[in-house]
Amino acid sequence: MRSGLVQLGAWTAATGAAVALSWLGVHAVLVDTVFEQPVAVQLPSVASSKQGGPAGPTPPVPPPSSAPPSAAAPSPSPDPDPPAGAATPAAAGSSAPARPSATARRSSSPPSTLHSYPMLGGRVALDVRATEARLVSAVPEAGWSMQVWHGDQWLQVNFSKDDRVSTLMVSWNGTAPNVQTFVVGN
Repeated sequence: MRSGLVQLGAWTAATGAAVALSWLGVHAVLVDTVFEQPVAVQLPSVASSKQGGPAGPTPPVPPPSSAPPSAAAPSPSPDPDPPAGAATPAAAGSSAPARPSATARRSSSPPSTLHSYPMLGGRVALDVRATEARLVSAVPEAGWSMQVWHGDQWLQVNFSKDDRVSTLMVSWNGTAPNVQTFVVGN
């Protein structure tokens, strides 16, 4: 009996020491971690429709003028050379086209609208534009499987579980996108 109590005591001490050591290791890693609530990030298509519509022509002019000062902080030597001399406009041109191409994309892309479709078995988010639709996300619920098919002028998302299939179909063959949802099965 005494031998069993000694073994139990040794096991308890070893287990307690292992738990304490593990906790100290985890605590040392997590002590500097800050946990924040998730923040919804604005999608580029939504931002482009807000910025590109009313202020599309005006913002492209200010960002290039404000871009060299912001670029001057990270790399002071390349920035003073482009304004001072004409020998390095290629360097300035390489940084400048990045911003105009982004602004050109914003101003040239038609406004888009994001639509979320809650369905039996999951949720589908689409970026529906005047002449096309794009899949943003499709998330199945627990226990459901998902399949996605797409072509040049159509898109289909299926959520299936057992004998039930929930389908979202979008077609835009030269017309505005047409979204249809239906359920097959019990």
